[in-house]
Amino acid sequence: MRTLSIATEILGKILHLSTFLGILHDLLRIRAFAVGLIGILALTIFSLIGGLVTSYDRTYAGAFDPQLPPNPKNPLGTDLLGRDVYAQLIYGLSNSLAIGIIAGAIGTLLGTLIGITAGYFRGFVDSVLRLFIDVNLALPSMLVLVLIASYFRGLDYIGMALIICLFNWAWPARQVRAQTLSLRERDFIYLARLSNMGRFEILVREIMPHLTPWMVANFVNATISAILTESGLSIIGLGPQRSMTLGMILHWALSYAAIYRGLWWWWATPVIFLSIIFVFLYLIYIGITRYFAEREVFA
Repeated sequence: MRTLSIATEILGKILHLSTFLGILHDLLRIRAFAVGLIGILALTIFSLIGGLVTSYDRTYAGAFDPQLPPNPKNPLGTDLLGRDVYAQLIYGLSNSLAIGIIAGAIGTLLGTLIGITAGYFRGFVDSVLRLFIDVNLALPSMLVLVLIASYFRGLDYIGMALIICLFNWAWPARQVRAQTLSLRERDFIYLARLSNMGRFEILVREIMPHLTPWMVANFVNATISAILTESGLSIIGLGPQRSMTLGMILHWALSYAAIYRGLWWWWATPVIFLSIIFVFLYLIYIGITRYFAEREVFA
């Protein structure tokens, strides 16, 4: 019996893996998703490999002569403080992507957990969680983030991602709650109850699979929002002071009047790469929503 149980478990994992690979294969046939995914993977590999071969000392003030235009030794030139812009890009790119992924993942998972709990259990639980969600949505998030970032000065990129998470979960929670309220009235949920399935089992095995496609699409959207939020805070001087990000590069460039000094390579580098990240992530989002919309998964 134990051998049969192990074999069944292994077979189930293989089927889940084959299903995932099948979905990924279908997604890659959508040009928008394929271009976006390849682009994000290329940027990730570029930042990781670059971090291994590029010394962080190149980002210190005085490492090179200041205001050097792009040259063989400094491919993207140097800033007003003699820091290598290419090295700043390498480390800033990886940290910006990390902020987006951390904040997007936590926000999506937390929002899903709160939303599915409120939508399924309803009653008093729903009333309390819905009030919590509505209050969070009513708050001017950017203003509160400015106040919090002003108080916790000197954060690294992980701390900044956790701060952004404070307002990154409310919209997912509201949308998941609405979908769960609809799903709990479907016939297959009644059949699951008649089969003596527990509440937790129903949530995990019956409702969660219907929310997974939306969670993936929301994660990509939340990642874009988190990177944009960090960049906005960094530009006004409230970013992760102890970590290099694309937003912080732009902050220092604007603080030292790089535009007026003609140091175009300093301010243009973070602007171009932020734009590229947003375009690639948006293409992934379009591909995912198009794939699942065609299969009426969101219905």
